[in-house]
Amino acid sequence: MKCSMQLRHGLSCAILVSASSFAAAQARPFPGPDVQKIYDRLLPQIEKIPAFDHHAHPGFSDDPDVDAMAAPPDASEALRTRGDNPELVAAAKALFGYPYADLSPEHSKWLVAKKAELKKQYPGTAYFNMILDKLNTESSVANRAMMPGYLDPQRFPWVFFADSFMWPFNNEHETARNPDEGVYIPLQEKMLHRWMQQENITKLPTTFDDYLNFIAQVLEDNKNKGGIAMKFEVAYFRPTTFSDPTREQAEQIYRQYVSGGIPSEKEYRTFQDYVFRFLVTQGGKLSLPVHIHTAIGIGDYFNLSQGNIMNLESVLRDPRYHNTIFVMIHGGYPLEREAIWLAAMKNVYLDSSFGELAQYPSAFKETLKMWLETFPDKITFGTDCFPYNQVLGAEESYWLGAQSSRMALAAALAEMISENEISESRALELAHAYLHDTAVKLYPGRVH
Repeated sequence: MKCSMQLRHGLSCAILVSASSFAAAQARPFPGPDVQKIYDRLLPQIEKIPAFDHHAHPGFSDDPDVDAMAAPPDASEALRTRGDNPELVAAAKALFGYPYADLSPEHSKWLVAKKAELKKQYPGTAYFNMILDKLNTESSVANRAMMPGYLDPQRFPWVFFADSFMWPFNNEHETARNPDEGVYIPLQEKMLHRWMQQENITKLPTTFDDYLNFIAQVLEDNKNKGGIAMKFEVAYFRPTTFSDPTREQAEQIYRQYVSGGIPSEKEYRTFQDYVFRFLVTQGGKLSLPVHIHTAIGIGDYFNLSQGNIMNLESVLRDPRYHNTIFVMIHGGYPLEREAIWLAAMKNVYLDSSFGELAQYPSAFKETLKMWLETFPDKITFGTDCFPYNQVLGAEESYWLGAQSSRMALAAALAEMISENEISESRALELAHAYLHDTAVKLYPGRVH
């Protein structure tokens, strides 16, 4: 039997010719009674690994640039992400020595005052650097509209938002689709105007060529200002199925509506599809990875079927974009089982953030285990931290995301070891890759 034939099916010749070695390495379907002891050995070692947080929204609650969009009022929240989650008390205790057992309004005043005191004690960039130190986080990617002076760019590399380039026309119909879009779309208009101000233009370029040049210039300027990637939240605004229109089709629509008028939904989608693909192409040219929100989202009108991560397959598997790095933010949750197979593409990676907040560690462990057993070299850690309000800020969600991820990682690897899938040394290699190394390699010389 030819060895090359077997390698094509993922088997090594050594395994084929050695029945005894195959038996020794045979995986078993259930973890053994040793799994708890293995977990207890792994967790302290995993906690010592400095992390690279691949997706976060660091900032203070009164900072409007924490995101390019905002949550609609009274949006429904999953159980664990609600403000009454008792784990947030544990976060406040761990980070700030919070002395109470609840977050009642009366007791929360202590936490607000403590943070104010620490901001004075750690002025400028020192405050959030201190938070990262407490979490053993080396760097945390900042998904933000703009970067503030209080975040250290050496530890908070910037990922900027690119959605707004797809909404240059009259958005009256877009905004009226549902109450959520009434919040989201005006913020995209605002973001586009900020990019225009950055490039010192007061109105949309007259020609489509000039509009594309404007987009390309913003991307290049943002990279020069420290941006390491561009981010799309497009699933909040429209379906993530992208057709492949011609430049002439997009140019005709731009020419028709740049000076006024309201495009039909079909016209707008055609134009947006072209602009999205143009941005993806530019990402490859400029070595700017493309981050895409691929999970369920906030708001009561988020359409999970229209935002299904598998809708992106025609883009991710398009050979024209082989030079573009894609990071599937939130790993397609709750479709993470399907999503991991997109990582078969050499330029596609998955970020696990939000999954570790929406799920408790017992459930998130199953996600990580399945990913580690499939494409362990294509998955990255993130917290999706966000400053929810004055009391519960980015600090507490940082802690919850980091703690949940490390616990679930240790549990997943302990089961894999107990089931004879990997050795303990290999488990620690996978832990380092997930928590730090895999993401850092996507930005050579630009992150720590």
